[in-house]
Amino acid sequence: MSLDSRLRAREGAGTGPPDRGGSGLRALARMARAAAACALALLPLGAAQARGAPPSSFLFNAHLDEVPAYFPSLLGNGYIASLTAPRGTEPTRTFLVAFMDYTPGDVSRPALVPGWTGVDFSPGRAATHRGWLDRVPMSRAHFSRYRQTLDVHSGTLTTRYRFLDRGRSTQVDVVSFVSEASPHLAVTRFTITPDFAGRVRLSFPLTIWREHAPRFPLARMTGPQMEQALAAHGLALRPSGPARADRAAIWYPGYTRVTGSGGDVRSLSLWLDGKAAYGLSMAMAATIRLPRPARAAKVTLRRDGGHLALEVTMRVRRGRTYAFTKFVAMSRAGWGGDGADDLALARAARRSGFARLLARQRAAWHALWRADILIDGDPKAERLAHSALYYLLASTTAGSGWATGPCGLTPCYSGHVFWDSDTWVFPALLLLHPRHAQSLVAFRARTLAAAQLRARQHGFRGAMFPWEADPQYGTDVTPYSARVLSDSEIHVDADIAIAQWQYYLATLDRGWLSREGWPVIRGVARFYASRASYDPVHHRYDIAHVTSVSESHNDIPDDTFTNVDAARALEIATAAAAALGVPPDPLWSRIARGLYIPLAAGGGHHLPFGAGVTAHGRGGPLPLLFLPSLDLRMPRRLLEGDYDYAVRGRSVAAAAGFSMAPMPLAVAADEAGAGAAAGRWLDLYVTGGTLKSPFNVRTETADNNVGPFLTGTGGYLQTLIYGLTGLRIRETGLVPAYAPALPRGWRSLTLRDITFRGRLMTVRVTRGPGGAPRLSGLRGPVPAPRPSGRLSPSKIAPNDFVQ
Repeated sequence: MSLDSRLRAREGAGTGPPDRGGSGLRALARMARAAAACALALLPLGAAQARGAPPSSFLFNAHLDEVPAYFPSLLGNGYIASLTAPRGTEPTRTFLVAFMDYTPGDVSRPALVPGWTGVDFSPGRAATHRGWLDRVPMSRAHFSRYRQTLDVHSGTLTTRYRFLDRGRSTQVDVVSFVSEASPHLAVTRFTITPDFAGRVRLSFPLTIWREHAPRFPLARMTGPQMEQALAAHGLALRPSGPARADRAAIWYPGYTRVTGSGGDVRSLSLWLDGKAAYGLSMAMAATIRLPRPARAAKVTLRRDGGHLALEVTMRVRRGRTYAFTKFVAMSRAGWGGDGADDLALARAARRSGFARLLARQRAAWHALWRADILIDGDPKAERLAHSALYYLLASTTAGSGWATGPCGLTPCYSGHVFWDSDTWVFPALLLLHPRHAQSLVAFRARTLAAAQLRARQHGFRGAMFPWEADPQYGTDVTPYSARVLSDSEIHVDADIAIAQWQYYLATLDRGWLSREGWPVIRGVARFYASRASYDPVHHRYDIAHVTSVSESHNDIPDDTFTNVDAARALEIATAAAAALGVPPDPLWSRIARGLYIPLAAGGGHHLPFGAGVTAHGRGGPLPLLFLPSLDLRMPRRLLEGDYDYAVRGRSVAAAAGFSMAPMPLAVAADEAGAGAAAGRWLDLYVTGGTLKSPFNVRTETADNNVGPFLTGTGGYLQTLIYGLTGLRIRETGLVPAYAPALPRGWRSLTLRDITFRGRLMTVRVTRGPGGAPRLSGLRGPVPAPRPSGRLSPSKIAPNDFVQ
């Protein structure tokens, strides 16, 4: 039965799309469909009109001389992610949320789905490759008056230029977006104004990619074996060009095999079904709208080998403008329907028209921007805040059960979920976009069973979440060469529990806590209770055989960050039990009080590790004790001692090239009252080399091309939201933990329309008389930060300074 026949049969029967995933995915599919329906219902056309052009802090432009160093941005809505390209018409990589290739022997990795962005154009009659827009060199010989604009206020990419070929000149305008209002849709409009009369040709493909080669059995290879295999293929782990990541040779995309495809020239439609290697199924459909009237247009279907395209030949008149629009719908098992549903959606989109869809796109993004970060006195910092928020919003979903990888849906770190999602991205979203943040913690609840099974397999109780979790199933997908991290870098469990508790404190949603948060928190507490061991000689608890967050230190005892993190998670479990009125395990608080936290002789500051372990570099990972979500409360003398020991003497130049470094260092300086130093650390987000033009893409380091790196992006936002304001999320509310700060030259910092416990508020840091920063806008009286008590360093236990 043809796809059109199946579509008509379904419409006649009045049935919905079949569930193509397992029962564990049906709830996700319902949520996704409900979210899309709500978004469309809430976005009438009148409300969608833009109120003038967006401010310049939302616009990022590329010019022709920047193309050789072009670092792609992305268009996305958390379910779909598509990379950008300079012409605006090239077929580019597209990925769907948690749609993974599970080839045996390899680690799971994002499966590259057929490309939807491609449009090609030839102003001549030649049947050869010569003269086609997407195939000529991008040089001044062929392109003039070029500008590409990423509008993060509307989630659109607009590319304009004059295309020159064989004496013919054509003005080209391209507008593309992945819909925020209708998450299964993507749209591109290709407009030409020729300065000649004659015949032109256009191609509208769904690009079918070949399987990447070579592949490697990374789930079985040791590090030396991997290096040998790479060398045998002439590959190396180093960056190249403007945007190829240093580990691209092992972070290759997974494969989607097209299982069926077709097209219809009468209805100007294409469709296909596919399946990720050893994974889930997907579908995609496209419809084309031709300009009216399209004089003597001839449409043919190209369907051979790896090509599926509608090709159009038509005559044009000089000076007349012709607009072609490509409407694409896509889905995967558990999110949406099948090819028939996608084709119906693409056809409905065509009936709605480009203008209406674009208006709804703008309205959906403008609604997201009601919550915003505004900086008076530093336009660069505000632009950076806006681009950072865009990349987080374009890579996360609202009200689903999916988390995000360090680079969103793209193949960096193989698309796996790390602690980055819970500790770096989640806090940055929590106050501004709590529904997006909720999806990140919901992922851990959804995959709790896999963590519980893993704990049992390792001989522990509770839930042992993996270092690298598969984004669909939550299973351990750490490469074999890094397996030691998954088995021993166990601070990830505490990071997950802390995020769950922060979400509860920000919402006071006891129903959510009972259903989702508490099972995760309890599982983490049970794990640490079985992982810690009692030392009767020193009357304390230790956690041995761990890998520090400073990963060059492995198989060590009593990593300070891990132990403080674990103590915090155990205290959270006791507090969560009290919130729900259930009895906690008394062992949790006993271990939290007795867990060994290494201190220097005299107790003046923390040590990075237990006795006998030497830190590589002064202070090691101790700056992470200042993470806002950890909210480690300690005596003032100890705080200042930690700052002096682990932060004050650090080289700004040495930290400059690492995008995860500035946040904890800046927050530490803010908390210690060293405002000038905090400003220097904050400046590294602009000057440190990890911000790539032209679209403010953040990379992991200055020279490894790993981006868009959401971890560093979230770190910058946390520096603004929590570091400069001093705000912390506690049982007593959203409270100032220390005096606010403003960098030199800043007149104010505004967090507009943040949400806390169901109430909207706008919080501002401004300069008072004499220029001293002051905080305003918290609902209710703002309590003054209480001074820390004085404790004898030798008597400090975790519960004395861990909330």
